[in-house]
Parts: sequence; C-alpha cells; structure tokens
Amino acid sequence: MKLRKKIFLWGLLGAAMYFLLSYHFIFNGLHVTLLKKSNPTLNYTFFSLQGKDVRKVLDIDELREDGIADVLVERGFITDEKAERLLARYDEYDEEY
Repeated sequence: MKLRKKIFLWGLLGAAMYFLLSYHFIFNGLHVTLLKKSNPTLNYTFFSLQGKDVRKVLDIDELREDGIADVLVERGFITDEKAERLLARYDEYDEEY
C-alpha cells in the first residue's frame, strides 16, 4: 500500500509541475488569467500586468506569441483595433528580419 501511495503522490507532483510549465498565470489585481504556453518552460510562468505599459508587455516575444494581446483586450487594457495595430507592427518587424 505504501508503494501505491508514493507512486500516486509522485504522479500528482509530476502533473502539477507539467501544469505549471504549460501555462502563463497572468495577474491583474485579484484576477488571474491562464494563458496556454506554446511549449513548456518556466519563462514568464507568473506575470503581473500591474503598472506595465501595453507596449512593454507586447515586447515580450513569448507572451505575444502565446496570445497576451487577447488577454489585454479581455481585461480592457486595449481595444481589438489597437491590439491588431500593435501586433501588425511586430509582424512587419519579423518579416524584415
């Protein structure tokens, strides 16, 4: 019985770690939004929007590619149109390089 319990606990710990590696936890005050990562890493696992400029948030490649603009629109930081304009700038820059 002890072995089964240990296997269960290790499996639970592994699943929790995989969950942490697979999602960005975006904080805005008391609100938390989960954003799926494109690949499991520890980069920007916990990220706060408090006091950050929208352009500075979108400057972070990993968050931008994973869809942080949708979270910013959802939380009312920017409109859909502004998000599209800002993302178009990054697309133009990527095409140049």
